[in-house]
Amino acid sequence: MIRTEAIETARLTLHPLAVAHAEEMAGVLGDPDLYSFIGGEPPTLPALRARYERQTAGSPEPGVSWCNWVVGERASGSLVGTVQATVQDAEAAAEVAWVVGVPWQGRGIAREAVRGLVEWLTGHARVGTVLAHIHPDHTASAAVAAAVGLAPTDVWLDGEVRWRLVPE
Repeated sequence: MIRTEAIETARLTLHPLAVAHAEEMAGVLGDPDLYSFIGGEPPTLPALRARYERQTAGSPEPGVSWCNWVVGERASGSLVGTVQATVQDAEAAAEVAWVVGVPWQGRGIAREAVRGLVEWLTGHARVGTVLAHIHPDHTASAAVAAAVGLAPTDVWLDGEVRWRLVPE
């Protein structure tokens, strides 16, 4: 089982997820435009608290670690997004995902946060393979994935392209 810890980058701190983050994150995740490619709608505060309770409790599946962080911008002290990794311990593989709130998009925050996450996974957590699933029309997420070294594969899952990084 992998335990999350704070991850520092040049401008950001990735804080291990806590239920107490729900109130601020409800605002960060509140813009319907965030769900254009991933589907769904902004969570209510009670729904987000319940989700964070489940996520912080950990995966009920043996050999699977749920690693979740909120992304904090150090200069402003604000939470601005999330990054997460579902790690299959036996395969040393992690599936990653990220979301940055609309007001903070276009500033390189997702790229910096995901790079910090991938470096932590491949170094500290000894993950050998990193995967992401990205909607083929979501050019911003594709750019983030490419910037951190992931490349698209021929594999599709639920209408999304699998991207893959195999660290050297």
